Amino acid sequence: MPSSQSSVLRDAVAGSQMLLVAFGALVLMPLITGLDPSVALFTAGIGTLLFHLITGNQMPIFLASSFAFIAPVIAAKSKFGLAETMGGLMAAGVLYMLLSALVKARGTGFINRLLPPVVVAPVIMVIGLSLAPVAVNMAMGKAGDGSEQLVPYDTAIWIAMTSLAVTIALSVLGRGMIRLIPILFGVLTGYVLSAFAGVVDTTPIADAAWFSVPAFTAPSFSWSAILFMVPVAIAPAIEHIGDVIAIGGVTGRNYIQKPGLQRTLLGDGVATSTAALMGGPPNTTYSEVTGAVMLTRNFNPRIMLWAAGTAIILAFVGKFGAALQTIPVPVMGGILCLLFGSIAVVGLNTLIRHQVDLSESRNLVVVGVTLVFGIGGMALGNVEGIALCGLVAIGLNLVLPGREEAWGQQ
Repeated sequence: MPSSQSSVLRDAVAGSQMLLVAFGALVLMPLITGLDPSVALFTAGIGTLLFHLITGNQMPIFLASSFAFIAPVIAAKSKFGLAETMGGLMAAGVLYMLLSALVKARGTGFINRLLPPVVVAPVIMVIGLSLAPVAVNMAMGKAGDGSEQLVPYDTAIWIAMTSLAVTIALSVLGRGMIRLIPILFGVLTGYVLSAFAGVVDTTPIADAAWFSVPAFTAPSFSWSAILFMVPVAIAPAIEHIGDVIAIGGVTGRNYIQKPGLQRTLLGDGVATSTAALMGGPPNTTYSEVTGAVMLTRNFNPRIMLWAAGTAIILAFVGKFGAALQTIPVPVMGGILCLLFGSIAVVGLNTLIRHQVDLSESRNLVVVGVTLVFGIGGMALGNVEGIALCGLVAIGLNLVLPGREEAWGQQ
């Protein structure tokens, strides 16, 4: 085989492997929120291609469904409907673009003032902790809001705990590539158990066509949905910066300088807005893929283009999309007990790593009020939950006297 063909084949296989690493989390988010997983696959692929176009194909990064938006999407869908939720998510992508313009105009210094760790950390914690009831309800066989018992409790709890145990075991004890895909193995284990327990309905798979166009949804716009959703993008924006720094540490390059944070934020924003334009979940850079890049030492950005292309192709395989939607609730619930807790721990670790002194009254006030407002579901007008706690955290940090803790402080 000519070397050029061999190189293409290697890139294609490596790209498929990267998609496999991202796959579990990619489809889990739309399944939890009631979005179409086939649309999520398509928009992850398109979003990744757009990101690489904007950043000059310089970074081995794959974009897919953001867990930070799970609670807001669930709440917004019940309050505004799917179309207006997508409009709010498009506006969240625009916020990334505005941050990109600010970084280009003023550099990254303003981020320390506007979004220091004492602001971002409690918002991340709220994102995880506010979702705890959803995970527990699903693990017990109920709908996410607890309104309906979908699977008998005794059956559900065994399936959920086994799925959770497999995910935990592989994430802690697994080696090599296995350690990067514990969610996928947890889902597969739970699915097999569910099939033996008779709680899997395979009728949708049999009825689905092999080729099927994903159920794209056009957005509509209302100020209420936009104001509800935009503040949620604060925490993922900071997470994006951390991911860019992390992948730079793996590859030995400074992506903050080249292609530049303004271009990476712009790429993420365009990808998120484009996904919402089609009815898909917002995109974010995937740390799982960064881990896979570190493990394989394959730093070639082209492999992410193959991953994106594979995701787009799978989006049109109707039976594959139908199979994803037959995953029983307790399987997802068990795994989410770990995932949502992990999100909260990321916020806690942010406070610890940056040595935020909670004995200082200003820091205690910012973190304490943010946590209670966010987890308690406080509402002020049309702004509530995570969106409200993000705005409150920023506002308190700006108006309270004293010194805020800066990023990078050790």
